[in-house]
Amino acid sequence: MSNKEDNGKKRADSFEPAAAGQETSAAESPDAAAIDDLAAQLEAVTVERDRLAAENEELKDALLRHRAEFENFRRRVEKERAEFAEYAAAEAVRALLPILDDFERALSAVPPEIGPEHDYVKGIRIIYDRLLETLKKLGLEPIESVGKPFDPTVHHAVERVPTAGAEDETVLEEWQKGYNFKGKLLREAMVRVAVKPSTGESRDQEKPQS
Repeated sequence: MSNKEDNGKKRADSFEPAAAGQETSAAESPDAAAIDDLAAQLEAVTVERDRLAAENEELKDALLRHRAEFENFRRRVEKERAEFAEYAAAEAVRALLPILDDFERALSAVPPEIGPEHDYVKGIRIIYDRLLETLKKLGLEPIESVGKPFDPTVHHAVERVPTAGAEDETVLEEWQKGYNFKGKLLREAMVRVAVKPSTGESRDQEKPQS
């Protein structure tokens, strides 16, 4: 064999290992396109996860708001129902007040010859007391007026009488009893009120009558 053939064979042998190494390296390295695709998929999944999480929070907030609105609505309906029931009861009791007035007038106008111990008078008193107690259980509250300071929020002054023997603006007499219903004014009391007399009126009241 000639020298040229030997040199060529040596050069060919030296190239073969290098080419095999390059093929192995190319086979073992990941595909860049596949990596990019996986990264894009991961980003898309992350975005979708964040979107669903935000949507879930919005739904939770909406649920809490609706629940609070329903609770407020329920309380408002219950309050309105209670107020209506109380109003209806107050109006029913108000309609019975004239009957109480009639009983009181009848009891105060008993003739002396009959007297309070008469069976007829006792019967009226029993009916009046039972009616009054029943109305009190419903919420009726009589207003005490005689001897009390005049209060324009619960009293209606039918007459003002100059009186030296009573405090100024004191209720002297009750012409019609006033009532509250569960703490609220149902009917004003109609009263006579003492006022401080002028100097001349005071002297006239102090003069002995002949």
